[in-house]
Amino acid sequence: MDFLTTRQRDVLDFIRDRITAEGVAPTLREISAHFGFSSTASAQKHVNLLVSKGFLEKNKHQKQGLRVVGAAPASPSVTLPLVGAVAAGSPIENFGESEETSVPPDMVGKGDHFVLQVRGLSMIDDGIHDGDHIVVKRVPEAKPGDTVVALVDGEATLKRFFPEPGGRVRLQGANPAMSPIVMPASRVVIQGILVGLLRKY
Repeated sequence: MDFLTTRQRDVLDFIRDRITAEGVAPTLREISAHFGFSSTASAQKHVNLLVSKGFLEKNKHQKQGLRVVGAAPASPSVTLPLVGAVAAGSPIENFGESEETSVPPDMVGKGDHFVLQVRGLSMIDDGIHDGDHIVVKRVPEAKPGDTVVALVDGEATLKRFFPEPGGRVRLQGANPAMSPIVMPASRVVIQGILVGLLRKY
């Protein structure tokens, strides 16, 4: 499955409209000015992502040689915040508010949901790969065996959740090469449970 964030879709639409109106793609500086980016590096990042996802092509022989080659996927009816990255491995930095992204409506039920990008391979045996995007339902508690996004001493990680005797918690990955995280429950804060998976093939 391929998908675009709201901002990526907007950048693609801007490039398409400019090509239609003027016959040439906007420059990185023009894209940056239109969207209020702090530098052309941000525009370059969005263009490169659209190229990698197959919606744009670059003509190396032209300075503004961008060409739209695919239609943006239809917007599903549910838009969720894409709030950063979560480690499927050792804990990494806490996530914060960022962009929005569209997800299939059947992945979202009642309650508050958000999207994170996965980094690492500790959940590989559960079919969760590095670079995948996951849909998470925001809840403060989890049942034994649930796959959770948890804050460990303030850093986010993706693991299966198991309470242990003596007020401890085991955060278990799905990769036999990696050890579980076992620590006092007071150091673990559940942010939500995994309810969906998005992947680019």
